Amino acid sequence: MNRSLPQEYSQSGLPSSVSVYEVSARDGLQSQDRTLPVATRLELISRLSAAGLTSIEAGSFVSERAVPQMADTREVLEGLDLDSGIAYPVLTPNQRGLDEALNAGARDVAVFLSVTEAFSRANLGDTREITTERGLDVARSAVTSDLRVRGYLSMVFGDPWEGPVAPEEVATAARQLLDAGCSRISLGDTIGTATPGHVTVVLDTLVSAGIPIDAIALHTHNTYGQALANVYAALRFGVTEFDASVGGVGGCPFARTATGNLATEDLLWMLAGLGIATGVDIEAAAATSQWLSDRLGRPLASATSSAITAERKQAS
Repeated sequence: MNRSLPQEYSQSGLPSSVSVYEVSARDGLQSQDRTLPVATRLELISRLSAAGLTSIEAGSFVSERAVPQMADTREVLEGLDLDSGIAYPVLTPNQRGLDEALNAGARDVAVFLSVTEAFSRANLGDTREITTERGLDVARSAVTSDLRVRGYLSMVFGDPWEGPVAPEEVATAARQLLDAGCSRISLGDTIGTATPGHVTVVLDTLVSAGIPIDAIALHTHNTYGQALANVYAALRFGVTEFDASVGGVGGCPFARTATGNLATEDLLWMLAGLGIATGVDIEAAAATSQWLSDRLGRPLASATSSAITAERKQAS
């Protein structure tokens, strides 16, 4: 038995394969105290692609004053092979960011909307109505420029200032993103308060409102230890794309209660045990997590990476 792989017990009613959308090189790094140089960011992306990940966020075109960790994203894109068949999306929150992404040769972009008024003002600097229209304009402009566009929804499962969020509000925002040309809508549990029942209710509301299940992805944070349980609930509902970050790095710099993302290798371990194919090498992802831990100068939260690393040391 390879102890770096779980025993496999598949279950009926689950997808046979899923896509892992890797966010460590953007969402993961943007909240870190240490800003990594371009060469290190490129090596991280190279390691992720070598592990088998085929959708890897490369950075964002945002204000360097607001998010200095994402400065030099243009140089990162210029250092990538954009014809490799791997998607390297960049976040473009406004028209200026989209123009910069286009000038850098981006093929894939992401836009985001806040489901709540408070987070819109805190994160995007204006009312929800204004920031929503701005984000939708960017999405429509990106589609016109023949880019692939992904939509993020923030605060889907709760807001630290406003509290509960109505699932119907999420469905309305998701429909707006789809109508603007987004091919996938990522539901963000920004502060990590979702539970499996909550995830199921939100998904049911979206599907009932006409949002195709294959247009939905899930972005979980592990604040209350519910990230994998929430993924499992979404799997049972038919979701086949999940956002994750090696080592669990990340969080939202504008919502301080948000802790790390779901660790890629923790997600891979659970999926492998369920017999769900991803095309991603768990050991390579775990090794990348440890490599990134060294570059950031601190231990990372992934249980799977820690276990695999301990296993290797014991075997050597």
